[in-house]
Amino acid sequence: MDLGETRRVPVMKVRKKHELLAQGLEGVGQPGRLSLLEERVDRHERTVQRMKGVGGALSLVVTLFHVALDVMRR
Repeated sequence: MDLGETRRVPVMKVRKKHELLAQGLEGVGQPGRLSLLEERVDRHERTVQRMKGVGGALSLVVTLFHVALDVMRR
């Protein structure tokens, strides 16, 4: 093994490691980590939107209840 060969081996190991990491992120024929993360974010956004809707409906009900109490006091 000459000097050039000894330098090439660590570089090849690092390159292979980076390729494996990239495949793990992108996915090779199956959902990768990024697509799984995107799915989780989409589910979270849907949940947040749903909770905003429930909060808006609940605030409307409470407001109408307060208005009804004020009308009944008079």
